[in-house]
Amino acid sequence: MKVLVINEPYVAGFNRTQRWAARTRGRVLRAPDWLAYATAVLEQEGIDARLFDFPAQGWGKDRLRLLVRKEQPDFIILDSTTPSIYSDLECARICKEESRAAVILVGPHASALPEETLGLSQGDVDVVAVGEYDYTVRDVVCNHPHLAQTPGICYMENGKAVRTPPRPLIEDLDALPFPAWDHLDLMQYFDGSKLYPYIDIFSGRGCPHRCIFCLWPQVMHGQRIRLRSPENVVDEMERDIRLCPRVTRGGEFFFEDDTFTMVKSNAMAICEEILRRGLKITFSVNARTDTADDDMFRLLKRAGCRELLVGFESGDDGILARMGKRESVEDARRFMELARKHRLDVHGCFVLGLPGETAQTMEKTIRFALGLGLHTVQFSGAVPFPGTRYFDYCNREGLLKAERWDAWLDDGEQAPVIDYPGLSRNAVKEAVDRGLKQFYFRPPYMIRFLFSTRNRWDLYRKIVGARNFLSYLWNEHRRRS
Repeated sequence: MKVLVINEPYVAGFNRTQRWAARTRGRVLRAPDWLAYATAVLEQEGIDARLFDFPAQGWGKDRLRLLVRKEQPDFIILDSTTPSIYSDLECARICKEESRAAVILVGPHASALPEETLGLSQGDVDVVAVGEYDYTVRDVVCNHPHLAQTPGICYMENGKAVRTPPRPLIEDLDALPFPAWDHLDLMQYFDGSKLYPYIDIFSGRGCPHRCIFCLWPQVMHGQRIRLRSPENVVDEMERDIRLCPRVTRGGEFFFEDDTFTMVKSNAMAICEEILRRGLKITFSVNARTDTADDDMFRLLKRAGCRELLVGFESGDDGILARMGKRESVEDARRFMELARKHRLDVHGCFVLGLPGETAQTMEKTIRFALGLGLHTVQFSGAVPFPGTRYFDYCNREGLLKAERWDAWLDDGEQAPVIDYPGLSRNAVKEAVDRGLKQFYFRPPYMIRFLFSTRNRWDLYRKIVGARNFLSYLWNEHRRRS
């Protein structure tokens, strides 16, 4: 039995594996980690599974047609996002035209709207895997065409969409095989805020917090946190070092957990295991401001932590409360004090345009970001994705201005799709760009940026990141001219 697992093409530079799928302002390209997990699960079952990342290779739909025609697989697994869904379904149609394979669609858009997605596919998609799909795709492959007993799927039967009972979240994450990175060239992936090369790793899944806009906990991995053992996590890091030795020579691991620092005991145990094994590595993690802890930050630094990526989101307590963040501006200031004390860099993430936002609160957030002492920053316009409480709110209040899912992008860039009374989507977009320019074009920042280079690969990362950002600004200037 042969299965092709495909991160399919869309517009150039499209990054479908991040939370807000788009061509980012920094032109980030992230490895298809969730597809790599599914590939590894299939291989563990003894199935011939092959993972192809079309965006990383620069391949288009013609290459997809040729690959499917040549390989003639039994099953094809495709990913889905909201902005790309029409294109994703076109890829499914190509697969059907060139083979007799059953097509399985995974990912957040299909998970949020499985019945609609099957209807739009007009028979080109056989099964939608809803939510966390590592074991779901394995069971579909092994049980097809007897699907009724497979939990967590939606499929067509007698012209109607049938949804089976939900699949329970995976409890024993240690039982999962490590992602099938051996199918990919990890040197192809780039993020200007991370050292080069970088490898994603997860020590847990799920998030108990209830930020209204956050896609992955609400649609894919649930709001109950589940953790891997520290030994299992560091075993994976050692495997990855064997696959990509360069990660220890100027690169880093990045813990893509919603919040690595959520459970202090597990975060510290992972650091202790890294130290016990004598691994000389660099890593960065996602964190929340209300997890700041002196002992934990000290141990993170000792174990090799370079940077904390933090969703500050806003500089206004009222906006933070409305988005369900359950953090405060004071939490952010205390977090920065501890990070500076332990010489940990901080990348700050901010989102503009959530409910209650005004021109004044956006400006307040920009000033707040400029005054925190951050090393790098990311501003984004709020985007409501199906399956989130934010989407339901915008839909209910008549704020959505987009009539098609592909309107979630504008020439590949993240597009504003909502208008509030008194705050237009263009005003939000302009504030995002203004915040980025005010942060990165400060002379003191530019001098530090140039003179803090660690090695030639760090110089490469900075040159490429700066070039990508300037390319975005130039394209925006041309569009507005």
